[in-house]
Amino acid sequence: MEKQRVIGDFHTILNEGQVWKIGGFPLPDGEFWEYREPDAVVIVRNGILYVRAPLSRKHDHVQILDNAKHMYYSVEEFAVPENGEISFELDIRARTQNTVPGDLYDGYVSLNLLDFTTGAALDFFAGNDKYASVYAVLPFPGVEVPPSDKTRFFCVFKEDTDFKAREFNHYKITYNRAEDEVIFYVNGKEIRRETGVPVKFNKFTIALGIMTEKDLTPEGSVSVHGQTVIGEYSPVTVTMKE
Repeated sequence: MEKQRVIGDFHTILNEGQVWKIGGFPLPDGEFWEYREPDAVVIVRNGILYVRAPLSRKHDHVQILDNAKHMYYSVEEFAVPENGEISFELDIRARTQNTVPGDLYDGYVSLNLLDFTTGAALDFFAGNDKYASVYAVLPFPGVEVPPSDKTRFFCVFKEDTDFKAREFNHYKITYNRAEDEVIFYVNGKEIRRETGVPVKFNKFTIALGIMTEKDLTPEGSVSVHGQTVIGEYSPVTVTMKE
């Protein structure tokens, strides 16, 4: 049995909490760290979400809080079928200004599938001239990641340049819980397969983001130096097969 849904409704983007909400994480002091760039320009046109963000936000002590600059989470979480698979796919266009050529992680546009019950993240990152698929279990603030006798936290990036730079590309991620398998596709072509996934993912929040990925230094964050990132996103098609 197959069920398909389209998650978009970007015309509601200002009604935060209806379909989409600003992402972020709670802090130990009770505050909430928002992934919101104060000067981001947001346009919804022909069903496409356009975000142009001059980067300014940074966090000097927590890597995950420093990485994402402006991000929308789906209000709905999508439960993973016990004995089937779930897929998420959309078109993304990424363009950047004042980022370092060839350095994807200096500023990019993201699709993130986040499971806050396990710390799992399955992502695509798209930049001016390169993209990456990402497979991770991360120490999200406030999320209790199950103990493991293997590597508990990891993040494995795989970069490639075989895509249409600065144009729309079609990205798809499929997760099969019974088979412990993740497959990544770009423009209909399988580009990566991860087998033997060490945790069972339970449910995903869809996140559409503008990010960097620069390691914190002893002096703090080095992720912001005047870059601007422009992301365009189509609605996300979610397919469940039991």
